[in-house]
Amino acid sequence: MTTLKVGDKAPDFNALDEAGNQIQLGDYKGKKLVVFFYPKASTPGCTAEACNLNDNYERFKSQGYEILGVSADSAKRQSNFKNKYAFQYPLLADEDKSVINAFGVWGPKKFMGKEYDGIHRTTFIINEEGIIEEIITKVKTKTHTDQILQS
Repeated sequence: MTTLKVGDKAPDFNALDEAGNQIQLGDYKGKKLVVFFYPKASTPGCTAEACNLNDNYERFKSQGYEILGVSADSAKRQSNFKNKYAFQYPLLADEDKSVINAFGVWGPKKFMGKEYDGIHRTTFIINEEGIIEEIITKVKTKTHTDQILQS
């Protein structure tokens, strides 16, 4: 789906998180960053994925990673999602899909025989210099941390 490849510079972005804070790629310079895109807050697969990352947050921190979740949900919906599960990382409320489109994760999907446009569940691992080190397109929601940290 995405046209970005390992070795590409990650797209610069500037968006608001669930609390209205301005977040941009430059905020993470010098740190490794996991950016995970998910279709919709509070749905079963997205909850499993986000909780798995949150449950392992200390493992990520100990290896120098920050985490950032992104969907097209409103700030209110993202805030409710974050508060309900006590996520320790920000969730971007990318309602205009500027970050989603920059990373190329929006496009045609199929579900139960219906076709529609939506977010493809994709995770980007970005190094300290802002270069994409890995792109995970076949996300295992319940064991996503192992997919990321085993690489």
